Amino acid sequence: MDLTQQPSLAINIRPAKATEVDLLAAIELDAWRNGIKPLLPVLCAEVVEANNPFQPFVHACIEHILVAQLGDNIAGFAAREFNDNRITDLWVYSLFEGKGIATTLLMALEAEIQNAGYTTALITVTAQNTRAHQLYTHLDYKVIRKETRYDRALKTSLEKVDLGKIFETQI
Repeated sequence: MDLTQQPSLAINIRPAKATEVDLLAAIELDAWRNGIKPLLPVLCAEVVEANNPFQPFVHACIEHILVAQLGDNIAGFAAREFNDNRITDLWVYSLFEGKGIATTLLMALEAEIQNAGYTTALITVTAQNTRAHQLYTHLDYKVIRKETRYDRALKTSLEKVDLGKIFETQI
């Protein structure tokens, strides 16, 4: 599908449905291939490709996932795995990158976080994932800490950056 020829569509944010688990896991794998896979050792990347660890994650926290829909297409999703002020996942299907999906999802999660009474939002990114890091800093997230940590899902150590945003007003 040639998205450059499509009329501009509104981004609809809604809760994920249990019937979308496989599709959301496929979107996460696609986005992971573009953003994280190039940063990993080859063997680690091959294991992820073979096992798609994202499917069990999506299934386990489907109730805490917001989906971005563009027309009839699911363009991406974001999650707060533990339903607190930590944004654990934000993934956009590669065909829909650069269309404001990530920003719209992030703003929706920030509203949920504020409505739950939190005054800050937290997120962690891989340090070498410069596109994600730039997005968050552009949207007023500040670096809290930078350190090398073992990533359980990827089974390797990566340099991680913890970022936070203090909300100026409560919703």
